[in-house]
Amino acid sequence: MKDYLFRSERLGFRAWKEEDLILLNRLNSIREVMRYFPNIPDQEQNSGLLQRMMTQYHQRGYCYFPVEELESEQFVGFIGLAYQDYPASFTPGVDIGWRLLPEFWGKGLATEGAIKALEFGFREMGLERIFSIASAINSPSIAVMQKIGMNFLCDFTHPKLQDHPDLASCAVYELTKTDYLGKR
Repeated sequence: MKDYLFRSERLGFRAWKEEDLILLNRLNSIREVMRYFPNIPDQEQNSGLLQRMMTQYHQRGYCYFPVEELESEQFVGFIGLAYQDYPASFTPGVDIGWRLLPEFWGKGLATEGAIKALEFGFREMGLERIFSIASAINSPSIAVMQKIGMNFLCDFTHPKLQDHPDLASCAVYELTKTDYLGKR
């Protein structure tokens, strides 16, 4: 069995490796996975994301972690935390996010993994607040935010999506450490 950084019931969370670019390229090339994003990233953009996640992990101790199904050790996607500092009333701060391959949708893995990422963020990293953001039309991600106990914070027009009016209107949810500990 692999040595993961931490685990949920069915998922293993690990650090990124350079060779994971192949997995990231596959995940981010699927139109259905990227339907709530302005474009499908090319290999250079995926490489940039990989480098950002590796840097965040080394500097901060967290990132959007690659996750694997424990039983098969198959790459599922990523779930985790990322520091965000784009201009907004709720930034800078730490965001929770997830992106899974379609064959793993509908199994509760995003919710399970996000719950574990919250636990890691609050209990291991000592974070005081975690937020999540999704385009208002991204009802699957908003449903996960609600399932993991996050509270609606505000509507927000994302500055990086201004050229994409169908995606720019976003919903922001948050959870504080106090609320998290009170619910657990």
